[in-house]
Amino acid sequence: MLILAKNKVESEQLANVPTPAATDTHTPIGHALLADRTRNVIAKAGLEITQEEHAIARGGLRYFGGFALKGDAIDGDDRKLVLGLRNAHDKSFAASVCIGNQMMVCENLCFSSDVKLARRHTVNILRDLNTVLSSAVSRVTSHWVDMGNRIASYKESEISKEAASDLVVDLAEMGAFPARSVYKAIQEFRNPRHEEFKGGTLWTLYNGVTEHLKGGDLTKLPQRTMTTQSVFDRLAGHKPKIVEAEEIALPA
Repeated sequence: MLILAKNKVESEQLANVPTPAATDTHTPIGHALLADRTRNVIAKAGLEITQEEHAIARGGLRYFGGFALKGDAIDGDDRKLVLGLRNAHDKSFAASVCIGNQMMVCENLCFSSDVKLARRHTVNILRDLNTVLSSAVSRVTSHWVDMGNRIASYKESEISKEAASDLVVDLAEMGAFPARSVYKAIQEFRNPRHEEFKGGTLWTLYNGVTEHLKGGDLTKLPQRTMTTQSVFDRLAGHKPKIVEAEEIALPA
């Protein structure tokens, strides 16, 4: 099963992507270095990487990595936990760790948290990288449990065809969903391709939406799925116990 959809590269190829020279105000993190440090932190946390994939864009300036994880409290037949990495050499966004789930039946990938490694890439970022990564990885079990509760609440919340159509349009207007795919998502809700998603519930619609986020800009996927979840959470009455977006505080 694939984590990422396009622009994939082998992990060894990340070392061939040049890292810009540091300046007085900006210290870039090499894509390969970030991936290697993440593997080490995951292993120290007692978690197993069952699959990993990497993708680059803009000639290597932007990177997205995905690590499927398994642990004593993280295992399931219908979904798997994915730890995502984002990094940019063009300063378009801060390096961050994203935590999410991927459904087995359809490969839909969604993220419920985005932890920024730093607001700015200062000279101390490499010194503190392991500490920040460890803090982010320590959250994965609580994310796994919370996503299970979220799914249960979505499955219990029915929604009419009319309300579902309006909601998809609203998501597009919020920038959480591509306008060109609105009709496809509505049709996916009305005629789900997977038996597991039938029933006319928020869970049906959620998977109709995430089905048509596949293959898009990976750097935008965390924010799009977190925005979608916040809207669906309000409708389902689900109150997440985790922080969607945060920055881990470190000493100067």
